[in-house]
Amino acid sequence: MADTHEKILITMARLIEKQGFHATGLNEIIRESGAPKGSVYYYFPGGKEQIGVEAILEAGKIISRRLLALLEAEVDPVSAISSFILKMAESMETAGYNAGSPLTTATIETTVTSESINQACRQAFDMILSAFREKFIESGIKQAKASDLAMFVTTLIEGGILMSRTYHAAKPLRIAARQLKSLLF
Repeated sequence: MADTHEKILITMARLIEKQGFHATGLNEIIRESGAPKGSVYYYFPGGKEQIGVEAILEAGKIISRRLLALLEAEVDPVSAISSFILKMAESMETAGYNAGSPLTTATIETTVTSESINQACRQAFDMILSAFREKFIESGIKQAKASDLAMFVTTLIEGGILMSRTYHAAKPLRIAARQLKSLLF
């Protein structure tokens, strides 16, 4: 079972993913996490901004760990990445298109309104980029091209998330997964 600190971060990440950083209030975080009000201020003296930063970084760690596990399960990077995208499509459908990634929502919303949240988003995306890059390098691709491919794949996925949420359909992510092979090799 998650400790109070972790519950607060997981709750914040879920709320950011669903409704955005600015629409999420401290009272909602407290209510949704079940954490005592005093513990929020104890663990996060910087308030909502600190919770947001830490939640985004934690989300980046969780996403990159899941991604690494999927990438390690398959030798072929394209098959592994396609599987990851298809799992994301299924998750979005299950969540009624209120999901995808808290990074997507937080990045769009806080690019110019919160440097600390935006910096956390960059760090979280760097974790994801690193996982893709390492998989490409492991499969024999030179580092410079592997870095470019990692950025391309991440951009493709983020665009797929945005389009799937917009159209309330997982079709954009499924198309991305299907077209990946012809686009990469």
